[in-house]
Amino acid sequence: MKKLVISVSLACCLAGCFDDTSDLNAYIDKVKANTPNTIEPMPAVPVFNHINYEAASLRSPFDAPKPEAIQEKIQQMSGCLSPDPRRRKQPLEKYALSDLTMRGTLGELDIIWALVEASDATLHRVGVGNYVGLYNGRVAEVNQNQVKVIELIPDGAGCWVERETTVTMVEANSEG
Repeated sequence: MKKLVISVSLACCLAGCFDDTSDLNAYIDKVKANTPNTIEPMPAVPVFNHINYEAASLRSPFDAPKPEAIQEKIQQMSGCLSPDPRRRKQPLEKYALSDLTMRGTLGELDIIWALVEASDATLHRVGVGNYVGLYNGRVAEVNQNQVKVIELIPDGAGCWVERETTVTMVEANSEG
């Protein structure tokens, strides 16, 4: 049976092969007649003008800029207020004062702490001497209704100016 299938398929393949290839030869002759056999010359190479790179001493545009310390950015004058750049930042210094809300107070003996909620819904205990806000705000006073913060704002001339701001208690909404 296998021999029969092989012989039939071999006969079909050989039936497709003929000795007459005149139509192929005619097509090849037609293509040769219509195809140009000249190659266009290469275009002229433009003259290269070399320019020396003279900004080697400057920062590469492909490198990320390095953060500069506040002291390096603004020339400080003697006798001016300035924040301590070496002081370790506290958690609430990454929020603007407008993103902080006073929710209540805690107390023990003569010490009062404010409960301050940040914009990401985290609750923090804040006392006198803690730092809050983006402008080196130091908590100066905590009472039942508000937290007084003294911020250091740059004046643009190399010095810093104190500004007093308050974070007030938010009244609870009565829902019912």
